[in-house]
Amino acid sequence: MRQLVYTGFMSLDGVVDSPGGQAEGHRSGGWVINDIEFLPEAFSLKGEELADTTALMFGRRSYEAFAPVWRDSDDHAAYRDLPKYVVSSTLRDDELTEGWGETTILRTEDDIAALKKSDGGAIFIHGSAELARRLSDAALIDRYHLLVFPVLLGAGKGLFSGADKAKQGLILRDSAAYPNGVVKLIYDVAG
Repeated sequence: MRQLVYTGFMSLDGVVDSPGGQAEGHRSGGWVINDIEFLPEAFSLKGEELADTTALMFGRRSYEAFAPVWRDSDDHAAYRDLPKYVVSSTLRDDELTEGWGETTILRTEDDIAALKKSDGGAIFIHGSAELARRLSDAALIDRYHLLVFPVLLGAGKGLFSGADKAKQGLILRDSAAYPNGVVKLIYDVAG
């Protein structure tokens, strides 16, 4: 069974949108780049993940934001040839970004569950707050890789929904705190 891993930057109050800019129209957009001292060790998790990443998954909006930039970025060159999955009920094949490797559109949570049962390694979800909330509520996420930043944003897209659902336990796999206030938290979903 393939693991589905959410990886992302999160404010202490749970906001995950617009960490590097104002693409979502968030008034505090750029909160990672603008507000936190850059320490390479605090971001080392992103490099460590590459060894485990066998495929990428995005919601439609994150795919449309990342694909044209990451396709041409030297910092994301390792992602170019990885299979990519976009979860969307409306995206058409002719709207996919050319030159960024094999990309498959998944339409439903059943498609995602079937993908998890296929052969292969971990699939990492980047960005995609709405998708992550849906998949968490459907108990399809297996692990969380979070870099939590010492900022309270007060508004924005949260990683977790407010849905009344069964309790979901987490098991701490790894953690670290850095002098700039960033905390790395890696949790496996229990069960």
